[in-house]
Amino acid sequence: MEFKDYYATLGVERTATQDDIKRAYRKLARKFHPDLNKDPGAEARFKEIGEAYKALNDPEKRAAYDDVGRRYQHGQDFHPPPGWDGGFEFSGKDFGPGEETDYSDFFQSLFGRHMASARRAAHAPGGDHHAKIVIDLQDAYRGARRTVSLRVPIVDAHGQLSVQERQLEVNIPKGVREGQHLRLAGQGGAADGSGPTGDLYLEIGFRKHPHFRVDASDVYVDLPITPWEAALGATVTAPTPDGDVLLTIPPGSSSGRKLRLRGKGLPSNPPGDLYAVLGIAMPPAESPVAKEAFATLARSFPGFNPRTTLET
Repeated sequence: MEFKDYYATLGVERTATQDDIKRAYRKLARKFHPDLNKDPGAEARFKEIGEAYKALNDPEKRAAYDDVGRRYQHGQDFHPPPGWDGGFEFSGKDFGPGEETDYSDFFQSLFGRHMASARRAAHAPGGDHHAKIVIDLQDAYRGARRTVSLRVPIVDAHGQLSVQERQLEVNIPKGVREGQHLRLAGQGGAADGSGPTGDLYLEIGFRKHPHFRVDASDVYVDLPITPWEAALGATVTAPTPDGDVLLTIPPGSSSGRKLRLRGKGLPSNPPGDLYAVLGIAMPPAESPVAKEAFATLARSFPGFNPRTTLET
């Protein structure tokens, strides 16, 4: 998937005001509208122009697009970085039912999740905002109170876009899952007229952990063990997001075996499980003593061939 330069599509600079973007869109839309332009490529060009305008005309989407776009150039292979939109506050507007079918995969990869939020917000009393925050896995295990920073796009009197930050104190409940939404009453935007202030919905994401992987309420960790621990069995120390535990390795274990620690996954009702995925780590044969030990092992199993399953 290629990164799309929406500014180039509209023929404007990245410093363009919101009015500049609107004028450029109107000019190009008239030029390439399929009712007025019968060239074979006019309709496709018209759709590209409309998509670029949809991304840049809305300050919220433009700010998020600008942030991720600083790392890419037009035509580069693009995959949204994990958590790229974390902390951006969206009001959940400007999308109608079924509009997701009108945009490219690139646009969907950036804003598809916000399109779904917009459809939910369309039925809300008004002013509801949403944002994604990223937390540590340990906070989901124990619960926490954290200060989160949200980036809010602001358009000044001259039509220039900037991003301001606001900070909120948020209670992270114990057992929260990835993708769950926390509701902060009264922290959204002002409703039209005399309606009440909307709410802010924070979608939870987990920060990538160097050791643990999360699947729903279950947690996985790769656990290296020695060949003798695998062959003879042992009791070893295994990490969990809530502290180390003792784990029994059954004799004759092999790489890839999963040992379940019941109830050691994410707290919930019922709690998830933690799976230790065994991997046999070979010690280096760097000294004469170590080399002789491996030679003795080879002599002890003269008929052992782990590749017999590959024979045809």
